[in-house]
Amino acid sequence: MERLVGVSDRNVLYRSTLIVSLWIQSLALFSQSIVPICHPRANYFHPKENQRYWRSNRDRYKMIKEMSVNSETNSSPKLGTLLISSGFRTNGELRAQIVLASQSPRRAEILNMMGLRDQFVIIPSPLDEKSLQNELTEREHALSPPQYAMTLADHKAKALGLAFLSKNEAPHREVYNKEGHFLIIGSDTIVDLDGEILEKPVDEEDARHMLKRLSGRWHKVHTGVSIYSSNNSYESPISSFTETAQVKFTELTDADIDSYIKTGEPKDKAGSYGIQGVGGQIVESIHGCFFCVMGLPMHKLSRELSRILSS
Repeated sequence: MERLVGVSDRNVLYRSTLIVSLWIQSLALFSQSIVPICHPRANYFHPKENQRYWRSNRDRYKMIKEMSVNSETNSSPKLGTLLISSGFRTNGELRAQIVLASQSPRRAEILNMMGLRDQFVIIPSPLDEKSLQNELTEREHALSPPQYAMTLADHKAKALGLAFLSKNEAPHREVYNKEGHFLIIGSDTIVDLDGEILEKPVDEEDARHMLKRLSGRWHKVHTGVSIYSSNNSYESPISSFTETAQVKFTELTDADIDSYIKTGEPKDKAGSYGIQGVGGQIVESIHGCFFCVMGLPMHKLSRELSRILSS
């Protein structure tokens, strides 16, 4: 009887040992299959190690979350910085009425090329430009050529804005009496030869003299732009800038100069030439904005109009 009891106890002990062994093996297999997914070196049997693991894992999760948020922010669409993306109309209505304070067909052509056809009106500035030019050149401390161009552009736009407020200009009363947001653009372009300002020629002989001086040489072209708004009653410009380009002429013969003058193109152009017309043949090279030389810097103007409409 005692022998039988001993055998029974041994069986129970064996079974218990077997169960515990299987349980430990199962637990080991479980830990080996799950833990490596998060951290292959994690040790569930060492509490300190586990604390370090979970702490580092928490920091890693926080970093990943921040990266995800930043990624979503960076991938969101950004507002455009050019007029083409800002748009000049809202629900078919003009956001602002552009008034070009210039008689220059070249500046009107540039606005048309920018997609503003039928979205601007041309009203020449009432400024006495010749008197202002004489005043600026007779100053004791002469302005630099870029400042000179900027000053003329500013006065052109300002004079037209004041005329809008007084509403005394009968030919354009239908525009003055309109309600809404008006943007007046004034611009002036000059040729700068070694610091000397070359304006439009007074006659053919003056044009011939300018072209001979420019022949085979580099010179600068400055275009000043000033924008006034009805929102501040045209008190001060909401944007003003000067763009500069460098232009080099080819060597011109007397026959070249005479033939070009006979086209009639030099008579109303600063420096006696137009790069967008026949005069483009005498331009050998250009550094900078082509439209600056033409009379209105397209890229810079686009950015400024976009900024004004978005503000």
